[in-house]
Amino acid sequence: MNQPQTMSQKILASRAGLPYVEPGAIVEAELDMVLANDVSTPMAIRGFKEIGGERVFDSSRVVLVADHFTPNKDVGSALITKEMNEFASSNHLEHRFEGGRSGISHVLLAERGLILPGELAVGADSRMVTHGALGAFATGVGASDLAAALVTGHGWFQVPSTTKVELGGEMGPWIGGMDIALALLRLLGPEGAHYQSLEFSGPLVPRLSMDARLTISNLMVESGAKAALFPVDQVTTDYLKDKAKRSWASVAPDPEAVYSKTVKLDVTGLEPQAARPHRPHDVAPARRAGYEPVDQVFIGSCAAARLEDLRVAAQVLSGKQVHPRVRLMVIPPTPRIMLQAVREGLVETFLAAGGIMGPPSCGPCAGAHLGVLAAGEVAVATANRNYRGRMGHPSSRIYLAGPAVAAASAILGRVADPAEVLS
Repeated sequence: MNQPQTMSQKILASRAGLPYVEPGAIVEAELDMVLANDVSTPMAIRGFKEIGGERVFDSSRVVLVADHFTPNKDVGSALITKEMNEFASSNHLEHRFEGGRSGISHVLLAERGLILPGELAVGADSRMVTHGALGAFATGVGASDLAAALVTGHGWFQVPSTTKVELGGEMGPWIGGMDIALALLRLLGPEGAHYQSLEFSGPLVPRLSMDARLTISNLMVESGAKAALFPVDQVTTDYLKDKAKRSWASVAPDPEAVYSKTVKLDVTGLEPQAARPHRPHDVAPARRAGYEPVDQVFIGSCAAARLEDLRVAAQVLSGKQVHPRVRLMVIPPTPRIMLQAVREGLVETFLAAGGIMGPPSCGPCAGAHLGVLAAGEVAVATANRNYRGRMGHPSSRIYLAGPAVAAASAILGRVADPAEVLS
């Protein structure tokens, strides 16, 4: 009789060619997709060459994305882009995203159907956990592991224990994936899911859009999670219907699967949330998160700037003006999302309110070149990290929030609940 397993155990067992894997066991597993971006690719290429790599294991299973420093901000980033292009060409990679075809990797891969339910994927970026929203085991690795994966198509893993996260209740006005994610980070703390796989369940899950699920999975690495998986349901199937380029098979946990613990969140009565500087877990309702003046609002990143989020921000900003002191930067995460935002009039709303549009990229979230904060400046961002110096000067301060709170804050010039703007 087969022993019961969680989703994570089943995926790792399948890719390791085993009927069952025990939490804590070390396994070597076959990878379905490998990602490298412009931060990790140079180190991975060096490692690839040092271990004798000549060609990647499968040119259709490797994705290179220039997203952190694009458009090239200096000679150094231009050289990185050139090196990525040369590596992609010499290995005949099918999936290379740069320039006007690029965007943020953790939005692009889902948008293009490059990671699918039941698959195992790695990337040299902690936000790989985002793709757990699709029912995949996706996780971040270091550059040396990435180099080995490029050559062999395999990775080694310690099978994580699994925490069940039960989501229930009714979502109130202006509550979205970011608010739920921040509320979970408050519950879990910085180590509450250390090397755990989170698996979501509960009556709220079927009512969560894919955009919301992607946001929630994205933020869970801030609690130490190795992976963050949603069940594969009708929402997943509908999302992938016109995106998936290959067949896939969903994986579900066994009813008797063993979890290390269960965390429950009832969203009934949950107010729009904000994380205070400098910790993503220091979360409070936005209306009392802080009263200091805000200098910049950033609506972008792979956390909460998908089309659903941009629609919410535009709804709050419609017919209003950004506070004279505030720089509002709106950066859609992919060209496809930007194009749809243009078609729906969202970009016109942002510009009419006094906002600035940026090219699809990580933008200010990476603290590399766009929207860098000066000493002492304060920002509200729909990003996923607010550590000291994350977006610029070490003395700058960042509040994390969803698009509704970000838009309201841009109007009032301080951290604000959207109800304060729209009442």
